[in-house]
This record gives sequence, structure tokens and C-alpha cells, in this order.
Amino acid sequence: MKILLDECVDRRFAKEITRHEVVTVSQAGWAGIKNGELLTLAQEQFDVFVTVDRNLSFQQNLSQFTIAVIVLQAPTNRLQDLRLLAPKLQSVLPMLVKGQVRWVSLSP
Repeated sequence: MKILLDECVDRRFAKEITRHEVVTVSQAGWAGIKNGELLTLAQEQFDVFVTVDRNLSFQQNLSQFTIAVIVLQAPTNRLQDLRLLAPKLQSVLPMLVKGQVRWVSLSP
């Protein structure tokens, strides 16, 4: 599975996602591109977009995109907080549906 990490996600978090190809927005050459355009570009090359932007699902009509979106809900976007979500993120990846958003948090 090809995963794109948003700019607001610590790039070091990519190492926490195993058995998948993970690329950051910066590595893809898309730094500074706004969400709608970013998702349009991403859906051509990636299966999943991972962000901590809780407003994304309210700002964009995600059903129009052919990419699944995961919103990480951590106290901060610091690596130490995001690391706690890595196991749950890994467990939901096989169940993702393109065009839908999945929230990943520590609570059940």
C-alpha cells in the first residue's frame, strides 16, 4: 500500500508505518499545496493520505476522491504522541475504503 503523509505529520513517523511504502508530501515535491489540490494529485499515486488536520473532512468533499484518508487524533503532532497511534493505524489500513475518512485515536 502506498501512503502519503501530510506536511503536518512529523516526517519521522513514516518509520513507524511498516510493510508499506510511505512518502511525505515534501518528498513527493508537493510542499505548500493546499488540501483539495493535494488530494487530487495524491489519488493518482497513493492509496492512503494520513493527516492530523481534523478540519479536512469538513473542508473537502472526500467522497469525490479515490484515496482513503486517515486523520490521526493525538494530543499534539509531536512524534512521541503520534507513535502511540502507529499500531492502531497499521490495524485499520487493510479495512480502508477509498473516498472515506477514518479517524484513528487511542480511545476505542
